[in-house]
Amino acid sequence: MKPVERQRATRRAVLAGILLAIAAQPHAWSAETYPSKPVRLLVGFAPGGANDLVARAVATRLGPRLGQQVVVENRAGAGGNIATELAARAAPDGYTMLLASVASFAMSPALLGKVPFDPVNDFEPVTRGVLVTALLSVHPSMPAKTLKQFVAIAKKEPGKINYSSPGTGSIAHLAFELFWKTAGIQMNQVPYKGGNPAVADTIAGHVESTVGLISTQTPHVRAGRLRALAVSSAKRSAALPDVPTIAESGYPGFESSGWLGFVFPAKTPKGIIERMHRETVAVLNLREVQAQLVDLGLDPEPSSPEAFEALIKSDFARWEKVVQAAGLRQK
Repeated sequence: MKPVERQRATRRAVLAGILLAIAAQPHAWSAETYPSKPVRLLVGFAPGGANDLVARAVATRLGPRLGQQVVVENRAGAGGNIATELAARAAPDGYTMLLASVASFAMSPALLGKVPFDPVNDFEPVTRGVLVTALLSVHPSMPAKTLKQFVAIAKKEPGKINYSSPGTGSIAHLAFELFWKTAGIQMNQVPYKGGNPAVADTIAGHVESTVGLISTQTPHVRAGRLRALAVSSAKRSAALPDVPTIAESGYPGFESSGWLGFVFPAKTPKGIIERMHRETVAVLNLREVQAQLVDLGLDPEPSSPEAFEALIKSDFARWEKVVQAAGLRQK
C-alpha cells in the first residue's frame, strides 16, 4: 500500500471510530442523566376513565421522584390503538411512555386480526400496573335487578337493548362480548372514546346499559345513578362487595379480566427502563396510591419487566384463541 493510501486508510479508521463513539454516546448519556426534560405518558382513552385515573395517580407522584414533570396525554380512540401506535412510533429515548392495556396489546389484535403495531416486538415492558375488572350496569329505570333478569329481557328482545362501552376492542367490550356469546343473547354496542362518556350517556338515559371498568362506574353505583348487575372477574371487587360475579350469577367458570401497565418504545436504553421500573414500582407500592386504586376497584400488581413481557406474550396468545373460539373476529 502506498504511503498516501495508507494515510487515507488510517484517517478513515480514525473517523469510523469517532462516529461509533458519537453514536454510542447518547445512550450512555441518557442513562446517566435521564430525565433532563418532561416525560409524556400516553393514555389511549378519554379523561375520567380508569386508564386516565391510573395514569394520573402514578404521574403526579412519579414526577417528583424523577425530578421532571410526567405529563399525561390522552389520545383516545380505536380501543386504545391510536395511543399505542403513537408510542410504538415514538423515539426510543425515554421521553414517551405508554399506559398499555390488555385491550390494545391482546384483545384488539385478536378481534381485528391486524393492528398498526406489534404488541410483542414494538415495546419494552417496564412494569404491570394494575389488574382490572369489567362491570355491567343498567340505568335505574330498567326493570332488571339481576344478571339473570337482564339476560331474560335480552332474549325476549334480541338486538334491541343498547349498551355503551369505552370503545370497540376495549377490555370491557370484549369481556362482555364473550359473555353475550356465553349467555346466548344479542346486544347492540354503542362505542365511545372512553369509559367516562359511555357512563355519562347511560346515566342520562340515552343508553339502557353500560359495560366498563369498575373504577369508572363505582361512584355512580354508590350514588344510585347506576344499578350494578355483575363483575367479570373471578372474585367480587372490594370496591363493590355486594355485586356478584358473572360466575355466581348462574354462569360457573366464567372469568374475564385484564391489566394496565407501563411500556416504552422498543430499543429504549436498558438503563432508562431500569430507572423507570424502580421509580414506578415505588409509586405503585405507596399506601396512598394503593388505597386510591383499590377504592376504585383496581388491584395494584407491579411486576418485573421480564414478568410483564411474559404476561403480554401469554395474553396475546390467549385472546387469539378466545376470539376465534367465540367467533368474535371482525370481518
